[in-house]
Amino acid sequence: MYSRAELAAGFRSLGVMPGDVVMLHASVRAVGPIAGGPDEIHLALEDALGPAGTILMYAGCPRYVDEIGRGNLGAEVEREVQEKLPAFDPATARAARDNGALVELFRTWPGTRFNRHPTRFVARGAAAESLLADGPWDFAFGHGSVFERLLALDGRILLLGSDHDNVTFLHYAEHVVDVPDKRIARFLVPVMEGDVRVWRPMLEVDSAERAHENWPDRFFARLVDGFLAATGNRGRNVGDAPSVLFPARGLLDHALPIMRAVAMNAETASALPLRSAEPGRRA
Repeated sequence: MYSRAELAAGFRSLGVMPGDVVMLHASVRAVGPIAGGPDEIHLALEDALGPAGTILMYAGCPRYVDEIGRGNLGAEVEREVQEKLPAFDPATARAARDNGALVELFRTWPGTRFNRHPTRFVARGAAAESLLADGPWDFAFGHGSVFERLLALDGRILLLGSDHDNVTFLHYAEHVVDVPDKRIARFLVPVMEGDVRVWRPMLEVDSAERAHENWPDRFFARLVDGFLAATGNRGRNVGDAPSVLFPARGLLDHALPIMRAVAMNAETASALPLRSAEPGRRA
């Protein structure tokens, strides 16, 4: 069983420094038994970061909020959803279940802030307000986004027992990389305008499927694993969870030329590392 103090020491051994801005992806199950329960994970990371540091997580939105028009629902289901689904409320809507349990615990902890976009992030710490300032409605993972502010703050990404294919930051790379034939998702989101619920159109470089037809299976994991290998980053365990910490800027600089090469020639992807799927969930 791990205590909050032991987890904080593990984060420090991994390289977390006071004042860092860290985007966390975590598998609670991978960490092992925790004295006091899973909230001790984000509290331990906060201890390691100190009062000048900041934790960022991706919460997203509940099922169906951003699915109308994507083509993954049948016509009858779409009609029912449009009739019955309430407007998205960023203050109360649960985090997407696929993003794991910790992000919902973090979202509801006193002092955690959120942005108001359905592409919703949550943060706590000194840089939370600047990270979560208003961004673009369309292409909310791209220019002007939370991710661009994370880069400006020299933010780092921490994978705590998390599948390397679930690094949400790489959607930023997909948005900003200059390649032809990116797939654009067009969908509707229920929001309140005054006292009326309306379905507002939204655009993004497709984050639900493949952003480009040439992307191979587990492309994000291949990019992350290639970057870790190139930088000699073997990580270490925090609790029982295999964990790594790395700079968002370094991953971006590694990923962009590979994305350009794969978009031009799908065979290029055959040289990328491929590991089996890892346990854990995105958060």
